[in-house]
Amino acid sequence: MPVFTDIQNKRKKGPLHFTLIDPDKQEPAEAGKLAKMAEGFGSDAIMVGGSWGDAFGNKLNQTITEIKKASKLPVILFPSSAQQISDKADAIFFMSLLNSRSTQYLIDEQAKGAVYVRKFDLEPLSMAYLIFESDSNTAAGWVGDAKPIPRDKPEIAAAYSLAAMYFGMKMVYLEGGSGAKLSVPPEAIGAVKHAVGKDMLVIVGGGIREPEVAKEKVRAGADIIVTGTIAEENRDKLKEIIKAIKS
Repeated sequence: MPVFTDIQNKRKKGPLHFTLIDPDKQEPAEAGKLAKMAEGFGSDAIMVGGSWGDAFGNKLNQTITEIKKASKLPVILFPSSAQQISDKADAIFFMSLLNSRSTQYLIDEQAKGAVYVRKFDLEPLSMAYLIFESDSNTAAGWVGDAKPIPRDKPEIAAAYSLAAMYFGMKMVYLEGGSGAKLSVPPEAIGAVKHAVGKDMLVIVGGGIREPEVAKEKVRAGADIIVTGTIAEENRDKLKEIIKAIKS
């Protein structure tokens, strides 16, 4: 079954949770254990990628291999560049950072990567990526040369998302930034979901460390919640977050 179809079918039963694993944060074997644990807690997919470091080449391939040994969940690449593409994964978030100041993250890396997506027969999941203003400049924002969306301007996020929908994208990822203290505001999530309705899946990640915060995002309109840092730092809290999303 195609990964996107699987996601759509699961979403009909309720909000989803994806676990993000950065190959640069742990050894491949440990990544496999983390994926197995996340699957046991009820996570719906494993995302693999990172904004900085050695998240490519052999380290990336070995990490995905260990994850697939340990878990039956689909593995989706979450690349910051064309270097982070592997034939070991099931699918790839083929995304454009719409509020980047640089064409590198709007289209240049995508053009380079498209060749490998076809060569490796990866399933492309068309997605818009939007980075929000936070308490500090996150790695994703810095690497992507983003012009962060103001937290008090949900209409800007909605407008970008509508543009993405008209481009034919199937998902929009609202990013607070890995390790950020401030997550995406519920007002922005609500405005985006109201704008795109059922035509796009709304994914929210960054700064989500508490079950109540995850639940708030779901109530606001998020279809999928992504957590990464909390899975590395506090595995009991990851279990609580997934439970809150699913309840």
